[in-house]
Amino acid sequence: MPDPAEIATMFGRIAPRYDLANRLLSAGADRGWRRRLVAAVSRAQPQVVLDLATGSGDVAFALARRLPAAAEIIGMDFCQPMLDKAEAKRRRSAGSANLSFRPGDALALPLADASVDAVTIAFGLRNLADRAGGLREMRRVLRAPRGRLFVLEFSQPHRALRPLYYFYLRRVLPRLAGLITGDRTAYEYLGASIDQFPSRQQLSAEFRAGGFSSVTASAFTFGIVALHEAAV
Repeated sequence: MPDPAEIATMFGRIAPRYDLANRLLSAGADRGWRRRLVAAVSRAQPQVVLDLATGSGDVAFALARRLPAAAEIIGMDFCQPMLDKAEAKRRRSAGSANLSFRPGDALALPLADASVDAVTIAFGLRNLADRAGGLREMRRVLRAPRGRLFVLEFSQPHRALRPLYYFYLRRVLPRLAGLITGDRTAYEYLGASIDQFPSRQQLSAEFRAGGFSSVTASAFTFGIVALHEAAV
């Protein structure tokens, strides 16, 4: 399992060029993935949304643009340099009065029971030291019966693409990321964490074991990314 202190330190190192790396390494596909996530959240019509592992805040900002002004969006992360970057972007952004950023650990959320309508987490579930514990915390803060969990995460591509995809993850991506961010090690971890992550079917089973129901999984970009949705 990932070490929380090491994960926080790693993301702190790459925070200055994190957004640029995401754009370049995904060839811009990350924008489309976020649009699919935000559209799904919008259909649930939440009043309070918690965006976990918010990083530099891209999902939180997209939610603030898409949801009604009366909706409250809370971006939360345990990496302070990432939160600093998100907060700097918020100060420069118009129309983000309903958006705030706070420090917080997904394994011990500083929120009351049944206090949010939706939880989103994009490309952060892999990094939890205790995935089952994190899912329990997410369920705890969600309101029944309409609370919804939305997890956007890397997944396994179609079988024919796997050799090329894993070659890119293991050999090409770390070198490119090292040039962009100056930290090749962080992206070697990325490839390893994707390789070890459960399949869509296995992850759906973990959600059900954590007390969620109506679990669905939608694959994007030849299966490279998947959006899981679940109800409390």
